[in-house]
Amino acid sequence: MLREIGVEGIVSALHDIPNGEIWTEEAILDLKNYIEAAGLRWSVIESLPVSEGIKNNAPNRDQLIDNYIVSLENLGKCGLKTICYNFMPVIDWIRTDLEYKLEDGTSTLFFDKIKFAYFDILILNRKDADKEYTSEELAKVYELDKTITEAEKEQLIDTIIVKTQGFINGNIKAGDQNPVAIFNRLLAVYDNIDKNELRENLRYFLNRIMPVCEKYGINMCIHPDDPPFQMLGLPRIVTNEEDIRWILDAVDNPHNGLTFCAGSLSTGLQNNVPELARKFASRTHFVHLRSTETLEGGNFIEASHLEGRGHLIELVKIFDTENSKLPMRVDHGRMMLGDEDKGYNPGYSFHGRMFALAQIDGVMATFQHLNK
Repeated sequence: MLREIGVEGIVSALHDIPNGEIWTEEAILDLKNYIEAAGLRWSVIESLPVSEGIKNNAPNRDQLIDNYIVSLENLGKCGLKTICYNFMPVIDWIRTDLEYKLEDGTSTLFFDKIKFAYFDILILNRKDADKEYTSEELAKVYELDKTITEAEKEQLIDTIIVKTQGFINGNIKAGDQNPVAIFNRLLAVYDNIDKNELRENLRYFLNRIMPVCEKYGINMCIHPDDPPFQMLGLPRIVTNEEDIRWILDAVDNPHNGLTFCAGSLSTGLQNNVPELARKFASRTHFVHLRSTETLEGGNFIEASHLEGRGHLIELVKIFDTENSKLPMRVDHGRMMLGDEDKGYNPGYSFHGRMFALAQIDGVMATFQHLNK
Protein backbone atom coordinates (compact mmCIF):
# COMPACT_ATOMS: atom_id res chain seq x y z
CA MET A 1 0.00 0.00 0.00
CA LEU A 2 2.78 2.44 0.87
CA ARG A 3 4.65 1.72 -2.35
CA GLU A 4 1.46 2.26 -4.37
CA ILE A 5 0.99 5.63 -2.69
CA GLY A 6 4.50 6.71 -3.70
CA VAL A 7 6.36 6.34 -0.40
CA GLU A 8 10.08 5.64 -0.90
CA GLY A 9 11.57 5.47 2.57
CA ILE A 10 10.34 3.95 5.82
CA VAL A 11 10.81 5.44 9.29
CA SER A 12 10.62 2.64 11.84
CA ALA A 13 12.26 0.92 14.80
CA LEU A 14 12.46 -2.35 16.70
CA HIS A 15 9.57 -1.46 18.96
CA ASP A 16 9.41 -4.89 20.57
CA ILE A 17 12.87 -4.57 22.18
CA PRO A 18 12.67 -3.03 25.69
CA ASN A 19 14.50 0.23 26.32
CA GLY A 20 18.11 -0.34 27.29
CA GLU A 21 18.49 -3.73 25.64
CA ILE A 22 20.78 -4.32 22.65
CA TRP A 23 19.48 -4.35 19.09
CA THR A 24 21.14 -7.36 17.47
CA GLU A 25 22.28 -7.43 13.86
CA GLU A 26 19.88 -10.31 13.25
CA ALA A 27 16.85 -8.36 14.48
CA ILE A 28 17.88 -5.26 12.52
CA LEU A 29 18.37 -7.22 9.32
CA ASP A 30 15.03 -8.99 9.72
CA LEU A 31 13.19 -5.66 9.53
CA LYS A 32 15.55 -4.15 6.96
CA ASN A 33 15.12 -7.12 4.61
CA TYR A 34 11.34 -7.09 5.11
CA ILE A 35 11.19 -3.42 4.09
CA GLU A 36 13.50 -3.90 1.11
CA ALA A 37 11.52 -6.94 -0.08
CA ALA A 38 8.61 -4.54 -0.61
CA GLY A 39 10.77 -2.32 -2.82
CA LEU A 40 11.30 0.32 -0.14
CA ARG A 41 14.23 1.38 2.04
CA TRP A 42 14.62 1.83 5.78
CA SER A 43 15.66 5.49 5.84
CA VAL A 44 15.48 6.54 9.50
CA ILE A 45 15.49 4.82 12.87
CA GLU A 46 12.78 6.38 15.02
CA SER A 47 13.62 5.78 17.67
CA LEU A 48 16.55 4.11 19.34
CA PRO A 49 15.24 5.11 22.79
CA VAL A 50 17.49 6.67 25.41
CA SER A 51 16.79 4.95 28.73
CA GLU A 52 15.70 7.01 31.72
CA GLY A 53 18.84 5.88 33.56
CA ILE A 54 20.96 7.72 30.97
CA LYS A 55 18.88 10.85 31.34
CA ASN A 56 18.96 10.90 35.14
CA ASN A 57 22.50 9.57 35.70
CA ALA A 58 21.43 6.34 37.38
CA PRO A 59 24.10 3.98 38.81
CA ASN A 60 23.82 1.80 35.69
CA ARG A 61 24.18 4.75 33.28
CA ASP A 62 27.46 3.57 31.77
CA GLN A 63 26.16 0.06 31.18
CA LEU A 64 23.08 1.46 29.46
CA ILE A 65 25.30 3.65 27.26
CA ASP A 66 27.51 0.65 26.49
CA ASN A 67 24.41 -1.22 25.31
CA TYR A 68 23.38 1.80 23.25
CA ILE A 69 26.80 1.89 21.58
CA VAL A 70 26.55 -1.79 20.64
CA SER A 71 23.13 -1.12 19.10
CA LEU A 72 24.60 1.79 17.14
CA GLU A 73 27.45 -0.41 15.93
CA ASN A 74 24.99 -3.03 14.74
CA LEU A 75 22.88 -0.41 12.96
CA GLY A 76 26.02 0.99 11.31
CA LYS A 77 27.10 -2.46 10.15
CA CYS A 78 23.66 -2.88 8.57
CA GLY A 79 24.00 0.42 6.70
CA LEU A 80 21.52 2.44 8.77
CA LYS A 81 22.85 5.92 9.42
CA THR A 82 20.10 8.27 10.69
CA ILE A 83 18.91 7.91 14.30
CA CYS A 84 16.11 10.01 15.79
CA TYR A 85 15.93 10.14 19.60
CA ASN A 86 14.72 12.42 22.37
CA PHE A 87 15.95 13.42 25.81
CA MET A 88 12.60 14.25 27.42
CA PRO A 89 12.40 12.93 31.00
CA VAL A 90 9.54 10.52 31.80
CA ILE A 91 6.97 11.77 29.32
CA ASP A 92 7.00 12.23 25.56
CA TRP A 93 4.52 14.42 23.66
CA ILE A 94 1.56 15.60 25.71
CA ARG A 95 -2.07 16.08 24.65
CA THR A 96 -5.32 16.11 26.64
CA ASP A 97 -7.60 14.96 23.80
CA LEU A 98 -6.65 12.36 21.19
CA GLU A 99 -9.90 12.59 19.21
CA TYR A 100 -10.87 16.28 19.17
CA LYS A 101 -13.77 16.58 16.73
CA LEU A 102 -13.59 19.14 13.92
CA GLU A 103 -16.49 20.60 11.98
CA ASP A 104 -15.74 18.53 8.87
CA GLY A 105 -16.16 15.27 10.79
CA THR A 106 -12.47 14.46 11.17
CA SER A 107 -10.70 14.43 14.52
CA THR A 108 -7.26 15.54 15.63
CA LEU A 109 -4.97 15.94 18.67
CA PHE A 110 -5.63 18.79 21.10
CA PHE A 111 -4.02 20.30 24.20
CA ASP A 112 -6.27 22.01 26.74
CA LYS A 113 -4.16 23.77 29.35
CA ILE A 114 -6.89 23.86 32.02
CA LYS A 115 -7.58 20.15 31.67
CA PHE A 116 -3.86 19.50 31.89
CA ALA A 117 -3.58 21.73 34.98
CA TYR A 118 -6.48 19.80 36.53
CA PHE A 119 -4.63 16.54 35.85
CA ASP A 120 -1.42 17.97 37.31
CA ILE A 121 -2.93 19.52 40.45
CA LEU A 122 -5.93 17.37 41.37
CA ILE A 123 -5.20 13.95 39.85
CA LEU A 124 -1.44 13.67 40.26
CA ASN A 125 -1.57 15.90 43.36
CA ARG A 126 1.96 16.95 42.48
CA LYS A 127 3.63 18.96 45.23
CA ASP A 128 3.58 22.73 44.57
CA ALA A 129 2.00 22.18 41.14
CA ASP A 130 -0.43 25.05 41.80
CA LYS A 131 2.52 27.47 41.92
CA GLU A 132 3.15 26.88 38.20
CA TYR A 133 -0.21 28.29 37.10
CA THR A 134 -1.76 31.76 37.24
CA SER A 135 -4.57 32.67 39.61
CA GLU A 136 -6.95 32.82 36.64
CA GLU A 137 -5.92 29.33 35.55
CA LEU A 138 -6.33 28.00 39.10
CA ALA A 139 -9.83 29.46 39.30
CA LYS A 140 -10.77 27.62 36.09
CA VAL A 141 -9.26 24.38 37.43
CA TYR A 142 -11.41 24.48 40.56
CA GLU A 143 -14.44 25.45 38.52
CA LEU A 144 -13.84 22.40 36.33
CA ASP A 145 -13.61 20.29 39.48
CA LYS A 146 -17.29 21.02 40.15
CA THR A 147 -18.46 19.41 36.91
CA ILE A 148 -15.88 16.86 35.78
CA THR A 149 -17.04 13.24 36.00
CA GLU A 150 -15.10 10.22 37.19
CA ALA A 151 -15.18 8.88 33.64
CA GLU A 152 -13.63 12.12 32.35
CA LYS A 153 -10.89 11.90 34.99
CA GLU A 154 -10.12 8.34 33.93
CA GLN A 155 -10.05 9.50 30.31
CA LEU A 156 -7.44 12.16 31.16
CA ILE A 157 -5.28 9.56 32.91
CA ASP A 158 -5.60 7.19 29.97
CA THR A 159 -4.82 9.93 27.44
CA ILE A 160 -1.86 11.59 29.16
CA ILE A 161 -0.20 8.65 30.90
CA VAL A 162 -1.19 5.43 29.19
CA LYS A 163 -2.21 5.76 25.53
CA THR A 164 0.48 8.21 24.46
CA GLN A 165 3.37 6.99 26.60
CA GLY A 166 2.67 3.30 26.32
CA PHE A 167 3.48 3.02 22.64
CA ILE A 168 6.27 5.60 22.66
CA ASN A 169 8.65 4.77 25.50
CA GLY A 170 7.13 1.86 27.38
CA ASN A 171 7.41 3.47 30.84
CA ILE A 172 3.72 2.73 31.36
CA LYS A 173 1.54 0.40 29.32
CA ALA A 174 -2.09 -0.58 29.05
CA GLY A 175 -3.07 -2.91 31.85
CA ASP A 176 -0.69 -1.49 34.45
CA GLN A 177 -2.38 -1.15 37.82
CA ASN A 178 -2.56 2.37 39.28
CA PRO A 179 -0.78 4.28 36.49
CA VAL A 180 -0.94 7.51 38.52
CA ALA A 181 1.24 6.01 41.26
CA ILE A 182 3.70 4.64 38.69
CA PHE A 183 3.84 8.01 36.96
CA ASN A 184 4.45 9.88 40.22
CA ARG A 185 7.34 7.54 41.05
CA LEU A 186 8.90 8.25 37.66
CA LEU A 187 8.51 12.00 38.19
CA ALA A 188 10.07 11.82 41.67
CA VAL A 189 13.38 10.60 40.22
CA TYR A 190 13.83 14.07 38.70
CA ASP A 191 13.02 16.08 41.85
CA ASN A 192 16.64 17.19 42.23
CA ILE A 193 17.63 17.31 38.55
CA ASP A 194 17.48 20.77 36.99
CA LYS A 195 17.98 21.95 33.43
CA ASN A 196 21.74 22.32 33.76
CA GLU A 197 22.19 18.80 35.13
CA LEU A 198 20.01 17.28 32.43
CA ARG A 199 22.06 19.17 29.85
CA GLU A 200 25.27 17.75 31.29
CA ASN A 201 23.80 14.25 31.23
CA LEU A 202 23.04 14.73 27.54
CA ARG A 203 26.57 16.04 26.90
CA TYR A 204 28.04 12.98 28.63
CA PHE A 205 25.88 10.63 26.55
CA LEU A 206 26.80 12.34 23.27
CA ASN A 207 30.51 12.39 24.04
CA ARG A 208 30.38 8.64 24.76
CA ILE A 209 28.63 7.73 21.51
CA MET A 210 30.34 10.10 19.04
CA PRO A 211 33.30 7.78 18.30
CA VAL A 212 31.01 5.01 17.03
CA CYS A 213 28.96 7.59 15.11
CA GLU A 214 32.14 8.80 13.40
CA LYS A 215 33.26 5.24 12.63
CA TYR A 216 30.02 4.31 10.84
CA GLY A 217 28.88 7.76 9.63
CA ILE A 218 25.81 7.73 11.89
CA ASN A 219 23.89 10.96 12.39
CA MET A 220 22.15 11.41 15.75
CA CYS A 221 19.10 13.67 15.54
CA ILE A 222 17.64 14.98 18.80
CA HIS A 223 13.90 15.68 18.74
CA PRO A 224 12.57 18.92 20.29
CA ASP A 225 10.48 18.75 23.45
CA ASP A 226 6.75 18.55 22.80
CA PRO A 227 5.38 20.95 23.80
CA PRO A 228 8.52 23.10 24.10
CA PHE A 229 8.00 24.51 27.59
CA GLN A 230 8.34 23.37 31.19
CA MET A 231 5.71 20.90 32.43
CA LEU A 232 5.16 18.73 35.52
CA GLY A 233 8.20 20.28 37.18
CA LEU A 234 10.48 18.42 34.76
CA PRO A 235 13.51 20.03 33.11
CA ARG A 236 13.13 20.55 29.35
CA ILE A 237 16.26 21.21 27.30
CA VAL A 238 15.18 21.35 23.62
CA THR A 239 12.64 24.15 23.53
CA ASN A 240 14.05 27.09 21.57
CA GLU A 241 17.00 28.50 19.62
CA GLU A 242 19.22 28.89 22.69
CA ASP A 243 18.64 25.26 23.70
CA ILE A 244 19.36 23.90 20.23
CA ARG A 245 22.50 25.98 19.89
CA TRP A 246 23.74 24.81 23.30
CA ILE A 247 23.33 21.15 22.30
CA LEU A 248 25.06 21.55 18.95
CA ASP A 249 27.91 23.56 20.49
CA ALA A 250 28.28 21.32 23.56
CA VAL A 251 29.38 18.46 21.30
CA ASP A 252 30.45 20.28 18.14
CA ASN A 253 30.47 17.29 15.83
CA PRO A 254 28.55 17.10 12.54
CA HIS A 255 27.11 13.74 13.65
CA ASN A 256 25.43 15.51 16.59
CA GLY A 257 22.40 17.02 14.89
CA LEU A 258 18.71 17.85 15.01
CA THR A 259 15.40 16.30 14.12
CA PHE A 260 13.61 19.45 12.99
CA CYS A 261 10.04 18.85 14.19
CA ALA A 262 8.02 21.80 12.97
CA GLY A 263 5.01 20.64 14.98
CA SER A 264 6.79 20.59 18.32
CA LEU A 265 8.62 23.86 17.77
CA SER A 266 5.52 25.67 16.48
CA THR A 267 3.60 25.19 19.75
CA GLY A 268 6.12 27.49 21.45
CA LEU A 269 5.22 31.14 20.96
CA GLN A 270 8.91 31.94 21.44
CA ASN A 271 9.80 30.14 18.21
CA ASN A 272 9.84 31.51 14.66
CA VAL A 273 9.91 28.15 12.89
CA PRO A 274 11.19 29.20 9.43
CA GLU A 275 13.91 31.30 11.07
CA LEU A 276 15.04 28.29 13.13
CA ALA A 277 15.06 26.15 9.97
CA ARG A 278 17.38 28.61 8.22
CA LYS A 279 19.72 28.81 11.19
CA PHE A 280 20.02 25.08 11.78
CA ALA A 281 19.56 23.58 8.29
CA SER A 282 23.18 22.46 8.09
CA ARG A 283 22.93 20.48 11.36
CA THR A 284 19.46 19.07 10.63
CA HIS A 285 19.53 15.40 9.63
CA PHE A 286 15.80 14.60 9.68
CA VAL A 287 12.59 16.61 9.38
CA HIS A 288 9.11 16.06 10.80
CA LEU A 289 6.61 17.95 8.68
CA ARG A 290 3.56 18.80 10.77
CA SER A 291 2.09 22.02 12.04
CA THR A 292 0.10 23.35 14.99
CA GLU A 293 -2.08 26.34 15.71
CA THR A 294 -1.80 28.05 19.08
CA LEU A 295 -5.03 29.22 20.69
CA GLU A 296 -6.06 31.42 23.60
CA GLY A 297 -5.24 30.36 27.13
CA GLY A 298 -2.23 28.20 26.28
CA ASN A 299 -4.23 25.69 24.22
CA PHE A 300 -3.04 24.33 20.87
CA ILE A 301 -4.28 22.04 18.13
CA GLU A 302 -2.70 20.04 15.32
CA ALA A 303 -3.21 22.12 12.18
CA SER A 304 -3.53 21.25 8.53
CA HIS A 305 -0.15 20.52 6.96
CA LEU A 306 -0.66 23.57 4.74
CA GLU A 307 -1.54 25.95 7.57
CA GLY A 308 -0.55 26.93 11.10
CA ARG A 309 2.63 28.16 12.77
CA GLY A 310 4.76 25.38 11.28
CA HIS A 311 4.80 27.12 7.87
CA LEU A 312 5.54 23.83 6.14
CA ILE A 313 5.42 25.26 2.61
CA GLU A 314 8.23 27.63 3.52
CA LEU A 315 10.11 24.89 5.38
CA VAL A 316 10.09 22.55 2.38
CA LYS A 317 11.59 25.34 0.30
CA ILE A 318 14.25 26.09 2.93
CA PHE A 319 15.37 22.50 3.40
CA ASP A 320 15.18 21.68 -0.30
CA THR A 321 17.52 24.62 -0.92
CA GLU A 322 19.85 24.30 2.07
CA ASN A 323 20.04 20.53 2.62
CA SER A 324 18.29 18.72 -0.22
CA LYS A 325 19.28 15.15 0.78
CA LEU A 326 17.36 15.30 4.06
CA PRO A 327 14.82 12.57 4.82
CA MET A 328 11.51 14.26 5.57
CA ARG A 329 8.26 12.64 6.69
CA VAL A 330 4.76 13.88 7.37
CA ASP A 331 3.98 13.52 11.04
CA HIS A 332 0.63 13.23 12.82
CA GLY A 333 -2.54 13.19 10.77
CA ARG A 334 -6.23 13.56 11.33
CA MET A 335 -8.48 10.59 11.88
CA MET A 336 -10.66 10.34 8.78
CA LEU A 337 -12.41 7.94 6.41
CA GLY A 338 -12.73 5.17 8.98
CA ASP A 339 -9.27 5.56 10.57
CA GLU A 340 -10.92 5.74 13.99
CA ASP A 341 -12.02 2.10 13.76
CA LYS A 342 -8.61 0.66 12.88
CA GLY A 343 -6.86 0.83 16.26
CA TYR A 344 -4.08 3.15 15.12
CA ASN A 345 -1.84 4.81 17.69
CA PRO A 346 -2.82 8.42 18.50
CA GLY A 347 -1.75 10.78 15.70
CA TYR A 348 -0.70 7.92 13.43
CA SER A 349 -3.76 7.38 11.27
CA PHE A 350 -3.41 5.91 7.78
CA HIS A 351 -5.78 7.96 5.64
CA GLY A 352 -5.07 11.16 7.55
CA ARG A 353 -1.33 10.90 7.05
CA MET A 354 -1.68 9.85 3.43
CA PHE A 355 -3.81 12.95 2.87
CA ALA A 356 -1.03 15.02 4.47
CA LEU A 357 1.56 13.21 2.35
CA ALA A 358 -0.34 14.15 -0.80
CA GLN A 359 -0.39 17.79 0.31
CA ILE A 360 3.35 17.85 0.97
CA ASP A 361 4.09 15.88 -2.20
CA GLY A 362 2.32 18.61 -4.15
CA VAL A 363 4.33 21.30 -2.38
CA MET A 364 7.62 19.53 -3.16
CA ALA A 365 6.64 18.93 -6.79
CA THR A 366 5.81 22.62 -7.18
CA PHE A 367 9.22 23.73 -5.93
CA GLN A 368 11.01 21.19 -8.09
CA HIS A 369 9.08 22.36 -11.16
CA LEU A 370 9.83 26.02 -10.45
CA ASN A 371 13.53 25.28 -9.95
CA LYS A 372 13.99 23.49 -13.31
